[in-house]
Amino acid sequence: MDTRKILVWFRNDLRLHDNEMLVEAIAKSDRILPVYIFDPDFSGTEVSDGNHAGPCRQRFLLESVQALRESFQRFQGDLLIVSGQPEICIPELVEQYDIAEVYHHREVSNKETADSSSVEDHLWKLKVNLRHFIGHTLYNKEDLPFPIKDIPDVFGQFKKKTERDAMVKECLAVPEKISFVEVESWGEMPAIPECPEEIIHGGEAAGIMKLEEMLRADSPVHAKINRSQAGKSDFSTHLSPYLATGCLSPRKVYWAIKNTLEGKAATPVLSAILQGLLLRDFFRFMLKKHGVNFYTEKLEHLQAESDPQVYVQLLENWKTGKTGHVIVDGFMRNLNKSGQISNAGRILVATYLVHVLKISWIEGVLYFEQKLLDYSPASNWGNWANIASGAVEPKAKNLYDLDKQLKMLNLEAQV
Repeated sequence: MDTRKILVWFRNDLRLHDNEMLVEAIAKSDRILPVYIFDPDFSGTEVSDGNHAGPCRQRFLLESVQALRESFQRFQGDLLIVSGQPEICIPELVEQYDIAEVYHHREVSNKETADSSSVEDHLWKLKVNLRHFIGHTLYNKEDLPFPIKDIPDVFGQFKKKTERDAMVKECLAVPEKISFVEVESWGEMPAIPECPEEIIHGGEAAGIMKLEEMLRADSPVHAKINRSQAGKSDFSTHLSPYLATGCLSPRKVYWAIKNTLEGKAATPVLSAILQGLLLRDFFRFMLKKHGVNFYTEKLEHLQAESDPQVYVQLLENWKTGKTGHVIVDGFMRNLNKSGQISNAGRILVATYLVHVLKISWIEGVLYFEQKLLDYSPASNWGNWANIASGAVEPKAKNLYDLDKQLKMLNLEAQV
């Protein structure tokens, strides 16, 4: 008997909970074929032009993909691992397994958007539909109080109107039953690279555990949060890598905090986390509305160091943590070892690069893309642009002062 099969293309959505794409695919098909596609340049051992990820970020991603595979295996299925170009691999799989439709989450970065468009073009020739879902934000675009083209370009205005006129939906539950397409070989995972330092582990279960630990009343993490003041601490919840890879849904984080508070006012740090979730939305919608030009065109006037030799050496010193500024160097060395850096640390090292060394902020964008465990194109571009010239909030005092940042960290300036 013929069955309707849907291919579910996973990218930055490596979870079973609150996954509308997965829930819809299960509901609209007899069997699903979950697929994850690695770029052929993804060696698992070093940075490549195709991947742009250092070993720590690669390790976290591989652990997250493996965790999703194991989740499907508990449903007596699996995750098909493929290496190649999506526009080639997906049409081949569609024909091989007689797929009726392909589901995926829409992205906003240039490369991922181009991948989607190319896949859609190739599927059109096979008369197969590529269905788009949005699963990376607190608010779906249809829930916003304005169309994408009319979203305010100032975060404060976006925040005020969205919080007043839009609602965050409840999370979707983990599916109770999944039926899979029969596959002879589900493919091999790339080798997991060694990292200079132990990092937090990837995967949906690890992300949920990190979230629960953060909010548990008797947890040392929770106690540290309560002692902290938003913007005045180097404390990090370490949730952002799980959000970036989709191991955690932003709505799950939002409702976990809201349910823990039970109507009480949030602590400063929990308020900052909630605002951070909304800022992630804003940056994604800005990239969707304008593209990268939203940032680059605004910042063309910024002056950079003009001597090429000096420029290259200053940049290299910043990357390797050899500027001579003890605190900046400490943050950069930790980033290089672990792929992690707190929000306060990011502001500090970016301020130093752009406003002290007079190096182009684009250099920082590209370096963070290689190193960050929690790399997300929209947030990376948005945060760097905000530090460079206040693209998010033009009315604020945008030129960051290094000494002011150090005081907020309760640290002394050491140059």
